[in-house]
Amino acid sequence: MFDSNSRYANLPVLVHTTEDGRVITYVSRRFLPESNSLPSLGEITTQAGDRPDLVAYRGLGDPLAFWMVADANDAMDPAEICDEPGENVRIPVPQP
Repeated sequence: MFDSNSRYANLPVLVHTTEDGRVITYVSRRFLPESNSLPSLGEITTQAGDRPDLVAYRGLGDPLAFWMVADANDAMDPAEICDEPGENVRIPVPQP
């Protein structure tokens, strides 16, 4: 259902059948991991004009890994990691 590098790739797909017989397929809820439980590669200092995908590319070589960087920095919204230029952003070891 999702690409292997998606944050939703390993979540269970659930099915709900309504009273009128409609079948609704959905992905179970994803909980953010404890950031201190994620091993770290290091930190990157944000620059003016940074976006989460650019930070992920600089740190991990993959712009689609922006969600891993957000998780490592307790950011529910990935844009939060680039709010202020000059902030240190933790770069995690990629998790399968």
